[in-house]
Amino acid sequence: MEWLTDNAWLGWLGVTLVLAAIEAATVDFVFLMFAGGALCATVAAALGAPFFFQVVVAVIGAMVLLLVVRPMLTRKFTDAEVEHRIGAAGLVGREAWVLQAVTDTDGRVKLAGETWSARLATGGVPLEPGDQVRVIAIHGATAIVAPAPRATPTP
Repeated sequence: MEWLTDNAWLGWLGVTLVLAAIEAATVDFVFLMFAGGALCATVAAALGAPFFFQVVVAVIGAMVLLLVVRPMLTRKFTDAEVEHRIGAAGLVGREAWVLQAVTDTDGRVKLAGETWSARLATGGVPLEPGDQVRVIAIHGATAIVAPAPRATPTP
């Protein structure tokens, strides 16, 4: 037991490494801030501070990091403007190419490298092969499409 009290900094360093490993699994910047607090306690223990002071340093260090550093990190490393959708919902809004004439009832488009059945979102002129379309919705295995807006040429 005497060895542990003489080398408390090793215990704190171990806690720091465990918290850093948990952060690597969660990637939420919370356990990283706790690891920073434990690292502060490691320094306090190495300087010979009493255990109670080491705990206080760890708590204050972690709180300061959580309140000051974490918001900056989350702003820098997260993209709040982009909605990350997966599956069929992630295809809505993308552009596709008509492979087989698309009408109100049938058609085929090339969407995200795959052939999808498709139909027009609203009645209108059927779209011909080679036309570019935008996916409005996905209903089951059918892409609901509309003609893609054409870019106006600049003079």
